[in-house]
Amino acid sequence: MEKYLYITLFAPLLGSLIAALFAAQKKMLFTGIITSILIGISFLSSVILLNYIDGDTILHVKMMDWISAGNIDIPFGFVVDQVSVIMMVTVTLVSTVVHVYSIGYMEHDKSFNRFFSYLSAFVFSMLILVMSDNFAGLFIGWEGVGLCSWLLIGFWYHKHSASWAANEAFIMNRIADLGMLMGLFLIYWKVGSLQYDIVFANIVNLDVTTLTWIGVFLFIGAMGKSAQFPLHTWLADAMEGPTPVSALIHAATMVTAGVYLVIRAGEIYALIPEVGYVIASLGAFVAVFAASMALVNRDLKRIIAYSTLSQLGYMFVAAGLGAYWIALFHLMTHAFFKSLLFLGAGNVMHAMNDELDIKKMGGLYDSMKATAILMTLASIALAGIYPFAGFFSKDKILEVAFNHEAYLLWFALFIGAALTAFYSFRLVMLVFFGEKVHKKLGFHPHEVQPFVIYALTPLALLAIVAGFFEHSFHAFVTDLLKDYEFTLDHSIALILIFATSAVALSGIGFAVYKYSRGGFSESWEKKGIYKLLINQYYIPKFYELTIQKPLYNLSKFAWQKIDLKIVDATVDMIARVLYGTGDTARKIQSGNLSSMLRWMVAGVAILLVLAIFIRPMV
Repeated sequence: MEKYLYITLFAPLLGSLIAALFAAQKKMLFTGIITSILIGISFLSSVILLNYIDGDTILHVKMMDWISAGNIDIPFGFVVDQVSVIMMVTVTLVSTVVHVYSIGYMEHDKSFNRFFSYLSAFVFSMLILVMSDNFAGLFIGWEGVGLCSWLLIGFWYHKHSASWAANEAFIMNRIADLGMLMGLFLIYWKVGSLQYDIVFANIVNLDVTTLTWIGVFLFIGAMGKSAQFPLHTWLADAMEGPTPVSALIHAATMVTAGVYLVIRAGEIYALIPEVGYVIASLGAFVAVFAASMALVNRDLKRIIAYSTLSQLGYMFVAAGLGAYWIALFHLMTHAFFKSLLFLGAGNVMHAMNDELDIKKMGGLYDSMKATAILMTLASIALAGIYPFAGFFSKDKILEVAFNHEAYLLWFALFIGAALTAFYSFRLVMLVFFGEKVHKKLGFHPHEVQPFVIYALTPLALLAIVAGFFEHSFHAFVTDLLKDYEFTLDHSIALILIFATSAVALSGIGFAVYKYSRGGFSESWEKKGIYKLLINQYYIPKFYELTIQKPLYNLSKFAWQKIDLKIVDATVDMIARVLYGTGDTARKIQSGNLSSMLRWMVAGVAILLVLAIFIRPMV
């Protein structure tokens, strides 16, 4: 089975290197096809490993020695267990679909080959992250996905907005990564190892204060990668990258890494439930906070991005309350319908000449029936309607919050469920139904190539049926993860499910009713609450005024007043003095005998003066 581990891990890297060989060449369809095939092979190998792993069998491979210095001994090793293999299958499945989809989406881009090189490298970095058997390897993959996200978000680097968004994502994640590094240093300092099995075996011997700091520092890293408040602003701005990148970042790679870290470090967080509750509280806040911004946004991709941010909040609630398998289950189901939503949005952009304002669309169903059906199915799954996947995973998280007697968290998630249903179908109604605004604006939409639709079909099927694997998923994953014990009466659980489904259906019904009749009046957009939401609670403006501009002004002052007038001026003065001295002294070496004799006499005279007036020290 070891060979399948290597195939899963290195097939994407091979595809990235092959595409990189032709990165500077004109579009070669071969690069898109070969990278897609290699990602598909990686997926098949992951499925084989999924069937191999069970309660008594995991695959642990030490590839080679990596860091050996003093007492530090970190091997380059990988582990395929119940958690990592679920992540491997999810990542490679979604990535395969994204690669195939990208062949059609990027067909006219002059940097077609470079795109596929970056995309496959992204997948390889995520696999390093989830398959490593130690925190150091996880951190290497962690930084790898950060680098690849920077390359892909800023792929169209000629656009200032794309370069700015890439830099924002990169810098904000590096800030969070400092916290994660401090957590890893603290683990090594107190335990003497970064190997998962050694760390988790010895972590119980640490005092609560040390454990708390470790948990806080690790979660700071997770906050950046999974875009939790207040490090959330980069996620919506990352929509400047090509749409397949958005699908990959939001569904299978990058943002799910933070949730994975908390799940993987579950044995640490189980010992510090207070930190876990803080994580859950922040997750519940973000679930409502992000959903509220999606209510009014008009940018097609940003609405879906805020949806991702909100759903990550749900995952952190489950993980923070100790329901790690449920957090992982929602991570998996969410990957299917969220990638379907983003790729469907890419179809709409393709049809609308990259237009993103949903108020300029309307009535696209007639021109894009297949895309409309796929995005509607994904929206139903996102809203959590039975029997779609989101119903099983998201409702389970609300049940966890109620079971934990965290009623305020449950209520926040309950409100989030209503908002999610509303904004999901607000998008569907404004894009695919109602008045055909696009005709007035001169757009002529059309459906994408059939193979693109076929590529999305597996995601649509999984968005519908994945929830029915809940019990087998639970039995499989809890062989490794600590199980979560429900103490609720069955009748109360049914009432909760009914209430959540009712509020979700109400949100859908209200959206359909309202936007089938033209939506809200324009006077609504003049109200304070609308301006608050459309401006993201003015948080980006606050960051600009309190962080960006002061740092910019400080940097400008340091450049103009210190660097140019002091540092550069000092260096230039030394250079001028040396140059002037050398230029003057150069006359001594003129080769003219008379001149040289005069200099010799002058030198003798100076020596005599020194000998007469300066007495030697006794």
